[in-house]
Amino acid sequence: MPITTDLKTTLRPMKLSGMVATLPDRVAFARKEKLDYEEFLELVLNDEIERRHQVSIQNRLHKAGFEEECTLERFDWTADIQLDKARLNDLFGLHFIERRENVIMTGPVGVGKTFLACSLGHSACRAGYRVLFTRADPMLKTLAQSRADNSFDRQLRQFLSPDVLVVDDFGLRRLSGLASSDLYELIIERHMRSSTIMTSNRDVQEWGSLFDEAMLAQSALDRFCHRAHQLVIEGDSYRKRMAPGAQPFERSKTK
Repeated sequence: MPITTDLKTTLRPMKLSGMVATLPDRVAFARKEKLDYEEFLELVLNDEIERRHQVSIQNRLHKAGFEEECTLERFDWTADIQLDKARLNDLFGLHFIERRENVIMTGPVGVGKTFLACSLGHSACRAGYRVLFTRADPMLKTLAQSRADNSFDRQLRQFLSPDVLVVDDFGLRRLSGLASSDLYELIIERHMRSSTIMTSNRDVQEWGSLFDEAMLAQSALDRFCHRAHQLVIEGDSYRKRMAPGAQPFERSKTK
């Protein structure tokens, strides 16, 4: 069945133009299966619901700003790492978001912290949550620079508004006084309101020493860590296996 110009014109103001691509096939299917009008209408409307659902997911993934597409299914489980897989699987149930809790992933360089954190964010996007990915240093630099043009409040809201904020590579260097203050404010404002996923090469016990002021550190970290699920990942960097001539690792030590 060819789609007439009149039909396309009718669908457009109702924002149903997405039906055009699949309507001929659906008409042919309806005729073959001898569907009645109600069954046909339900079929094409369900197609439109699914299409809008997929578009919504893609929009959320785009706004999240992930640097690559990461999903748990694509994680390299042959990597020589050790982690609590049961706890990881529990996190992917996303109940921590419903409870507005946090997630901390720590471990040495190259064991997959960023990939797993982004995979968790990807799952949250697919579940309908608003997610934003950022690296810690650029985030704090952006907040610092925003003070110069009086856009700090607006910029801070960008990091406060997502249901899930993924902060990668926290603790690469000691925080300045301004960065300590900004991170404190970010943590306090998100506390009990939304979830934050943070990755770090440093053990959580070292985080306090990164702040410029001990009291800020204690106040912020007490709130953040008290409501955080901590996942420690140990092992060798998987990037070593990507080097020229490297031998693939053939076993998994994951729990």
